[in-house]
Amino acid sequence: MTAEKDLSAGESVLTEYPAVIGPKVDSPIICLTCFAPVSGRVLCSKCSWPVCNDTCEKASLHAEGECPIFAAEKIKFQLPEDVTLPNPQYEAITPLRLLLVRDRNPAKWEEVMQMESHSDKRKTNEEFWNAEKVNIVEFIRIRCKMDSYDEDLIHKICGILEVNCFEVRSAEGFMGRGLFALTAIMSHNCVANTTHSVLPSDNYKIIVRTSIDIKKGQELFSSYTFSLHPTLVRRANLSYSKYFDCDCPRCADPKELGTHMSSLKCTKCEPGLVLSTNPLDTAAPWKCTDCEFTLSGSQLERINAVIEKEIESLNHIDPERVIEESERLLRQYKSVLHPNHAFLTILKHSLVQFYGRSEGYTYEDLPDILLERKADLCKEILKVVDVVEPGKTRLRGLMLFEQHIPQMLFAQSRYRYGELAGKKLKEELEQVRDILKEAVDILKLEDPSSPEGAVAVSGLESLKQLEESIKTVKV
Repeated sequence: MTAEKDLSAGESVLTEYPAVIGPKVDSPIICLTCFAPVSGRVLCSKCSWPVCNDTCEKASLHAEGECPIFAAEKIKFQLPEDVTLPNPQYEAITPLRLLLVRDRNPAKWEEVMQMESHSDKRKTNEEFWNAEKVNIVEFIRIRCKMDSYDEDLIHKICGILEVNCFEVRSAEGFMGRGLFALTAIMSHNCVANTTHSVLPSDNYKIIVRTSIDIKKGQELFSSYTFSLHPTLVRRANLSYSKYFDCDCPRCADPKELGTHMSSLKCTKCEPGLVLSTNPLDTAAPWKCTDCEFTLSGSQLERINAVIEKEIESLNHIDPERVIEESERLLRQYKSVLHPNHAFLTILKHSLVQFYGRSEGYTYEDLPDILLERKADLCKEILKVVDVVEPGKTRLRGLMLFEQHIPQMLFAQSRYRYGELAGKKLKEELEQVRDILKEAVDILKLEDPSSPEGAVAVSGLESLKQLEESIKTVKV
């Protein structure tokens, strides 16, 4: 997909409605309409499958999807002992909904049938393929008595969903997946030049926008992976879930476009950095830039796995200890990883969310040293984000917004204690204003009902108040 004319950052390039919306793979028990986690004790009065309430039961997503089929064939939901674990009963929901498009919207169905499924590659994983056959193919053909759809077609549908779906967020803030046939045409790049928003309030319409200026004839790229992951992790995820090996400029560069998001510090010499000799080869050795120290590709994979597991463990500890443990991990790996390394950046990103919000660490609680700490963390993250998610992207907008608050409070505190003169305070507040203005300009492109859109609305009000404050500063 290429630009037919010069495009400015933030410009809308396409909108479309999804072919289907439904639960993600490995979904636990959720409401079949809004995707909210549920106990499974509130059931649809017609089909006896989990919903939130009467409103979700009557919503067309469920009521015109699987509900009449399950009700007619008396396919009751079986409540498991642990409702938090992935539930195989949900595996067939999204494929079933997509199959119904064949008769309801033939034109959309034709678009879907042109999409890549990678069935040949998927069937080489026999355990996975056989589980899909039982949980989805046979469930639809036998339990739902929909044998007009043959096995190969249902497997193909499953592949199309796996390879092409985008994550979507319901109006209630819970995550599902959606299939957008036109948007999926865009190729992947680990530094995308577009971003997208999904509007649940408008039947999950997707809006794709440019994130940077794009010249006529240039290709439009989206990203299928998490931009803050290091190359080894990104490429492994893409190979596993999307069935291709990414060779974009970022993946091919040992220094990740100068960010060093995969680089390690050498343990044998002071200035050296350990880089991959060939980032496109998982097995390639890693070597120091200044001495003979080397690591094998498998050693790097094990190092990544250990650090990822430690970061993941932060999701399961007492909230009162999260900040302390996150800071501890940062200190622990500071001597091993480049300051911009992806895992350190992820930890910093988490800390930015905690400082100012967590109990005992609200903005009213934060001393100057922690206000400065949060502002510095935002700046460090933005150095990386400006390269891997440049322009008008949600991540940049949110980081700029997070930066302006502690930077403003820190400047005001120093002024109160006589550390800043009026002229210097005004200069610093003007810098904060510019940061906030850029954040609002980015986030106002989002759906006003989304969390990011809500930040833009509050940011606009804060911007007005800040402008008034600047006028009152005596220089």
